[in-house]
Amino acid sequence: MSQLALAVAAVALFAGACSSSDEPSTQPGASVTAPAPKGAAKAGGGTLTVFAAASLTESFTALGKAFEAQHAGVTVKFSFAGSSGLAQQLTNGAKADVFASADQANMDKAVQGGVIDGQPAVFATNKLAIAVAPGNPKGIKSFADLNKAGLTVITCAPQVPCGAAAKKVETATGVTLKPKSEEQDVKQVLNKVASGDADAGLVYVTDTTSAADKVAKVDLPEAAQAVNSYPIAAVKGGQADLAHQFEEFVLGTQGKNELTKAGFGPAQ
Repeated sequence: MSQLALAVAAVALFAGACSSSDEPSTQPGASVTAPAPKGAAKAGGGTLTVFAAASLTESFTALGKAFEAQHAGVTVKFSFAGSSGLAQQLTNGAKADVFASADQANMDKAVQGGVIDGQPAVFATNKLAIAVAPGNPKGIKSFADLNKAGLTVITCAPQVPCGAAAKKVETATGVTLKPKSEEQDVKQVLNKVASGDADAGLVYVTDTTSAADKVAKVDLPEAAQAVNSYPIAAVKGGQADLAHQFEEFVLGTQGKNELTKAGFGPAQ
């Protein structure tokens, strides 16, 4: 009988050990956490990486801060550059959560490269203007004036959205420019005019708005024939939920108000 009792006790101890190691605790207050889905943001936080056209620098920086204020623990990190370069980085494997392009052509390249998650949505439009020194000392009044002798003129490179738009204006006017340099993003053009390294540069209306204390604007009627649409989309392999939330934020009322304040036109 004593041997039988010992055997029963041993079996009970073994069963208890299995129960404590293989089953979740049922004590009051205990919880079991399921593993997070691949690519999902950590609950209550995370870093959202946004690749955005250089012309969006001021408006998206403001929207990023507003988004952070409404999403506790979230940090929005931006990479601002020419849309063509950003699209190339993404197709080459660069990691990001959101891509906002200054034209449809470079978004299409990203889509064709298989790096975009879902359907891009247009959130704003923009058009060209001529940036000149304050007071317009060279008396530039038209696109044709950019070919005046002695002027130093800067444009964007043709593959960059602002450069592609400039080519459309050249076609519309029959005027072919001879720029001193062709820059990789519109802010580089703006900075050369603001610093006095150039007499004039083709930039966006929004850039002359953001730098109104450093440059003056000359409007181009022909720019209406070269309006750029700005699409935004989530990037594959990123934080899908958070990326789509930011996309909706930009497309929403607060996004529209900030973009309008910066001088962007409505989506078309």
